Amino acid sequence: MRAQPQERTGAAPSTHSPSGGRAAGSGSRIGILAFGLLAYAAFFATICYAIGFVTGIIVPKTIDSGAAGALAPSLLINGAMLVAFVVQHTIMARPRFKRWVTRFIPHAMERSLFVMLASLILAGTFWLWRPLPEVVWSVSDPILANGLLGLSLLGWAIVFGSTFLISHFDLFGVRQVVTNAMGGEYRPVSFRLVGLYKIVRHPLMLGFLIAFWATPHMTVGHLFFSIMTTAYILFGTAIEERDLVAAFGDRYLEYRRNVRGLIPLPRFNTSSKGAA
Repeated sequence: MRAQPQERTGAAPSTHSPSGGRAAGSGSRIGILAFGLLAYAAFFATICYAIGFVTGIIVPKTIDSGAAGALAPSLLINGAMLVAFVVQHTIMARPRFKRWVTRFIPHAMERSLFVMLASLILAGTFWLWRPLPEVVWSVSDPILANGLLGLSLLGWAIVFGSTFLISHFDLFGVRQVVTNAMGGEYRPVSFRLVGLYKIVRHPLMLGFLIAFWATPHMTVGHLFFSIMTTAYILFGTAIEERDLVAAFGDRYLEYRRNVRGLIPLPRFNTSSKGAA
């Protein structure tokens, strides 16, 4: 699941304001809290299932399981679900959409709504996914195969770790609904650089790339999934960088000049710009 740009980057806080949206009484605050916790539970279930779906372990339906169908219909169905996920993320992550939607729902609920819809689309993707089992590569050596599986799991660990480096529960809307339920004033996560964010601007996306591509058994279906998600990661981080520059100006530009975007290599020419 892709995070909203201001909340998943170590250099950028959320753009939620302490107020805004429709006012909520005590009864409504409990309802918002319940929805937020349900959204978080949906996220946690789908992201855990995603690990098994991509790696092919534990879960009943994986990226390669099931009866194979014709190539064109399978690509259309798989592509449509991934595009739906991209569209939902791209639209709902934009500050303009956030300002619009909080005219109709309480501000504390906005992030949970994003999380819930993303989780439902992701669950639908698992359910409707059509396998394309033709083999692109397959590693027979058990040591190397286990090493690639371990690398994929390391990628997932980086994904989870990156969310906790900043504020995991803020990222997935829990802190917002809990603060609202307690009648407190929500304050966005401050601008700070910690851990992996000191060496790469988008460690969460780097974790996804590792998790999706490191596999001992690459099929056409898995390759299609990896290519599509990689294209979205590149597109999404470019859009995110634009939003972050608009929000933080020279402060973020300086961070971008000194820290790589997706490849954690040192910069030798600090005057160069853009993601790497």
